[in-house]
Amino acid sequence: MTEGRAVFPVEPWSLTEVGLDHASLGVHESVFALANGHLGMRGSLEEGEPVVVPGTYLNGFFEERPLPYAEAGYGFPEMGQTVVNVTDGKLIRLLVKDSPLDLNYGEVIDHRRTLDLRAGVLRRSTEWRSPSGRTVRVTSTRLVSLARRSIAAIEYQVEVTDDLGDLYVALQSDLLANDDGAPSDDGDPRAAAALARPLECELAAGRGRRAVLVHRTKRSRLRMAAGMDHVIQIPDTCTEDIEAAGDLARYTLAARIPPGGSLKLVKFLAYGWSSRRSGAALRDQVEAALATAKLAGFERLLREQRELLDQHWEEADVEIEGDDELQQAVRVGMFHVLQAGLRGERQAIPAKGLTGPGYDGHTFWDTETYVLPVLTYTAPQAARDALVWRHTTLALARERARVLGLRGAAFPWRTIRGEETSGYWPAGTAAFHINADIADAVVRYHDATLDEAFDRDYGAELLVETGRLWASLGHFDPEHGFRIDGVTGPDEYTAVVDNNVYTNLMAQRNLREAAAAVRRQPEVAARLSVTEEEVEVWLRAASLMAVPYDTQRGVHMQSDGFTHHEEWDFAATPPEKYPLLLHYPYFEIYRTQVVKQADLVMALHLRGDAFTLEEKIADFAYYEARTTRDSSLSATQQAVVAAETGHLQLAYEYWAEAALTDLQNLHSNSGHGLHIASLAGGWTVAVAGFGGLRDHGGQLAFAPRLPQRISRLRFRVVYRGRKLTVTVTRDRAVYRLVDGDPLDIRHHGRQVRIDHDDVVLDVPPPPQVEPVRQPPGLGPRRRSRG
Repeated sequence: MTEGRAVFPVEPWSLTEVGLDHASLGVHESVFALANGHLGMRGSLEEGEPVVVPGTYLNGFFEERPLPYAEAGYGFPEMGQTVVNVTDGKLIRLLVKDSPLDLNYGEVIDHRRTLDLRAGVLRRSTEWRSPSGRTVRVTSTRLVSLARRSIAAIEYQVEVTDDLGDLYVALQSDLLANDDGAPSDDGDPRAAAALARPLECELAAGRGRRAVLVHRTKRSRLRMAAGMDHVIQIPDTCTEDIEAAGDLARYTLAARIPPGGSLKLVKFLAYGWSSRRSGAALRDQVEAALATAKLAGFERLLREQRELLDQHWEEADVEIEGDDELQQAVRVGMFHVLQAGLRGERQAIPAKGLTGPGYDGHTFWDTETYVLPVLTYTAPQAARDALVWRHTTLALARERARVLGLRGAAFPWRTIRGEETSGYWPAGTAAFHINADIADAVVRYHDATLDEAFDRDYGAELLVETGRLWASLGHFDPEHGFRIDGVTGPDEYTAVVDNNVYTNLMAQRNLREAAAAVRRQPEVAARLSVTEEEVEVWLRAASLMAVPYDTQRGVHMQSDGFTHHEEWDFAATPPEKYPLLLHYPYFEIYRTQVVKQADLVMALHLRGDAFTLEEKIADFAYYEARTTRDSSLSATQQAVVAAETGHLQLAYEYWAEAALTDLQNLHSNSGHGLHIASLAGGWTVAVAGFGGLRDHGGQLAFAPRLPQRISRLRFRVVYRGRKLTVTVTRDRAVYRLVDGDPLDIRHHGRQVRIDHDDVVLDVPPPPQVEPVRQPPGLGPRRRSRG
């Protein structure tokens, strides 16, 4: 096999790498990562080499580090949090006679890996000739269980493919902590902070084929345990050994394999962590999980995985006719979104999921605004768990608000456990919109599920405390109504501004929904000491919310005075100077009309009920010409609004950018981990863009239209216990309930009742609009497969 770029055939239900591409190894480790929301393993090779980042991660498990400041200031967070690359259990090193299997050496005759989206496993097959001339085929199947939160397993088989006689091999199956593998420091602030040997060993035990290591972090004092056990099938006699001490536990198997024979090892892994439990208790927990997984056996784990995914795809699949590459990308993205959140169970969903150390493993507003809408309509229990996690951090958010001199709760811009860990004030603390984003996700989940227990125990309190924040952060002005000054909206290229439209409109909804929650849950309101006077202030603030508008240009201002700033000189900005934040001072960026990512345009989507169609058309055109999309979050929102405003081809092109962000490494940093929010955009553009799904005021509405390239689109949503299928062709939309009671929806503004028979409705033509333009050289990105 020749070295070079790997080939990815277009397949509807899998992603296959044919060949080994060293230049893209880090990206492929991210793309082939397996996770379940609690445990994540990057797609590094079992033999450990070649590797870029070998990461294994536990959701919520981190180390603290001091945040350095050139000048200290009141309210600056003092400690940062960084996800820890925990004990690596993927390692199964192979010695072929006297040569370690390493794809950097010898001859790679054939190599391929497949991420199977239906089975939920990573399969690998490698035929390799050692420097001494012996040839073996290694096959493996790797699984991180979606059904068993703490369990992973690897089936690893070695076959002799030459006829040179008996072959002696040795397998070393490891648990390895404090692996030195780390992403290179390339100066990208989106990369992770380096941690030097963050784990201290507390306990190591091994017997038979089982071993457990228990470690603890030095600063955060979190404790984790990793365990392994093995089942083997051998053609002849073998020798076995187990050792466990410090940072390494190793099971060694040596065997003789005759020509045409094979050896198979199944490695079961279990992980757990706690801030309170003892090392002995964690060891016992992991050993018990190993015992039940081993008793079930590898084939049972495979069946459980397939059954769970069969049900998921039945409720969540998106079918696309007309672009096979996009079909594959959307399903890959949805699979990774499910992996990021399904078994988080009251932990956060990080921006990179559990696929890499990018952004230090932090959670941002991406979760509530991009990921939870997908999960709300496809896996609502996972959305509920993520929102319950936010509620568990409410005490920290209240304390943060108190430090800032505010009422209610101020949720962190970036965090792992709930404390604010952003060291840059303008893009961190000032980005208060995260509080309204959380409230928006709470409202959407409640409207879509009518989960009264969630509303009573968690949701109403989140809405009240975020509502209180806005009431204390803003102020009434006799001339301009209710103002919210000194904040940063989603566009981090325009920081610390007055009356950011997105922030104000999302806060407006937050205030109204807080008042509605008080009416629904009077006992919660009484416990929180909410008064009638306080609710009146919320409603008055919402009714008088400032929404800046430029009458001369006929567009909304992203924030006060934005349309009067100097224009950015895009023509003089060379392509290699993007993203701007890595090449220009923030001072120069902040005072010009340049937009990092959809900001006001996102308000056109999420608060579309606050704009007329004519306003949306004008606003979209204005901001399209000034948006660089230096953030992977942008293409999704631009696609949704482009579709609504009649730019169907542009929406289609942005759809591909969002869905292919990591498969094509469009932002040159997918090796740090996947862009989970952008991958969620594959679903969002299909369903909210070309399906036109909106949920304003708890009313489910659709306005489907297709771009020219797509001949048919079908998607599913779960809503109030019902399963709804929507099929869109060029001029028809077909709605059908798979199960549940009849459901009232709106189709292009028309009220319609859907039941178990097909309801066929016409699709009206899109609005006729003038073409829009992007800044020079910044049109939608999609690399040719040629």
